[in-house]
Amino acid sequence: MSADLPRQTQARRGYSIFYKGKTLLSNIDPVGQAERLADSVPMQERTLYVCLSPIYGYGLERLMERMATHAPNSAILCIEADEHLYRISEENFNDEITDSGKLRLTNAREKAALCVFLRQNWGQRRFRRIHRVCLNGGWQLFPELYDSLIEALQREIATDWSNALVMTKLGRLYIRNALRNLELLSRYPSLTQLSFGDAPVLTLGAGPSLDALLDGLERHFGGKLEKSVRPFRIVCVDTGLKALRARNIEPDLAVILESQHWNLGDFIGLGDWVIPAAMDLSALPASGKLPGLQPWLFFTKWTELRFFDRLGKTGLLPLVFPPLGSVGLSATAIALRLTSGPVLTGGMDFSYSIDSSHARSTPTHMAKLRRQNRFTGLLNAAALAAAAFEGAQKFTAKNSRQVLSNPALRNYRDIFEQEFSGNTRLFDTRSSGLPLGIQTLTEQEFHSLLEHTANKKRQAAAPGQENTQTVNTAGKKQLADFLRAEHGRLLDLKNILAGKTPEEQGQPAEESFPLQKLEILIDECDYLWAHFPDYAETGGKRPVLQELAAATPQALSFLKRLRAEIDAALKIYEALLL
Repeated sequence: MSADLPRQTQARRGYSIFYKGKTLLSNIDPVGQAERLADSVPMQERTLYVCLSPIYGYGLERLMERMATHAPNSAILCIEADEHLYRISEENFNDEITDSGKLRLTNAREKAALCVFLRQNWGQRRFRRIHRVCLNGGWQLFPELYDSLIEALQREIATDWSNALVMTKLGRLYIRNALRNLELLSRYPSLTQLSFGDAPVLTLGAGPSLDALLDGLERHFGGKLEKSVRPFRIVCVDTGLKALRARNIEPDLAVILESQHWNLGDFIGLGDWVIPAAMDLSALPASGKLPGLQPWLFFTKWTELRFFDRLGKTGLLPLVFPPLGSVGLSATAIALRLTSGPVLTGGMDFSYSIDSSHARSTPTHMAKLRRQNRFTGLLNAAALAAAAFEGAQKFTAKNSRQVLSNPALRNYRDIFEQEFSGNTRLFDTRSSGLPLGIQTLTEQEFHSLLEHTANKKRQAAAPGQENTQTVNTAGKKQLADFLRAEHGRLLDLKNILAGKTPEEQGQPAEESFPLQKLEILIDECDYLWAHFPDYAETGGKRPVLQELAAATPQALSFLKRLRAEIDAALKIYEALLL
């Protein structure tokens, strides 16, 4: 048979399907063969079985029956990349299995679209693993495409679980940082108010290749790298500030994402620099109080919380970006938002060598130099052992040389490619870092693109220099009203958990039944418990009203932990309201 495929009834009579040079179904009992393949699939709970090119769906009913018995929390995702075969599948699939909620069919060929389809149909953290299923020969039509889609789904699930672990470990810190940083909202502007027009933007990480890139800039531009005269803008990660300071190249914007204290050393020794800084709302509060720093606020939406929805409705929430996990990725997203011109990246290696993990003069590099002595050099057995322990492997860099990278860095690289590979305004250098999935330029092309607006008149002052701390009276009142409302919610929740009646709380007796009000307040104050390990795993589920009323062990455990979180949050609100 050629491109005109037979109907399902014909295929059951033994017709083979020969399509685009491939035999997709055998003429010898295709149904029985598919069912035998379905019987050989290992059954595991919370597994997404990805069936590639299902065509008529032979074997799917058998797979569904086995799954219902041995893996009821698993599901099947059928992917058909060929439009003609996709229509065949739509017409011939059994309605009972497609309506069950355990099986979905898609013709998504893009990685991002497929990951969105997965989240829309099954939500977050539903599955722990992916298992490939081929019940016929249809997968042979697009083997590389199917491999890449499977890899994208595996990465999506791994990232989802990694986010859950981060949420468990750092979720409490994130929300407390955000609460403490609320005071900045009435003093500093949102990043929405900053623009670089159509100027080229050079976005810098702090990888080892940054040194060669800066050397090239100095050779090409000479003394024209001063902030007031250079034809392009510079956005850098906070870790790269000292590398720029060593060359007296002042950035137009630094990006601060770190929620812990590790980045404070990045700002020591910068002299008289006044640095405009894009600061995340969940970053370490001490970062916003550093001398010489002029914050422009943004917010990385690290999880869905009703608290941030309420903050957004007041108009106080700054510019929102998706969670990307790495300050380098966030800096790239910010640069693309600030300019309509080209964005060029450098120093974003996601790799390292045995003797160098960061650019010269960065805190990590300087600490390594300080530890060097007669017994411990830059290249030593301890470094080799640490690299092996981290799961480091050799990879080919953009300049064809061998570099090391560990799973965490490769994951960030994969996220970079997934988020930015389709952006035609984004360019990279042919440096020692891992390929990022975007267009690379020679050094000459790179410099030419940076100076393409050299003949245009530059603005008299770089955006951000005028950003001094002010007091927004209207914003301050709006923020105070918001804080009082949130403080009141926590007090109500605390009183109910303490067993106080509405009358004892100074409320009318006909006030909502405490358990019903308790459920509402628990949902409204979800930032108190979103980091609990058992609820981070399930994507935010918590005991329902019936469990709370019955005082089940799970509900009591939840309420005790919830009560322990309230006082710390109340103290933060009270300090902000002083």
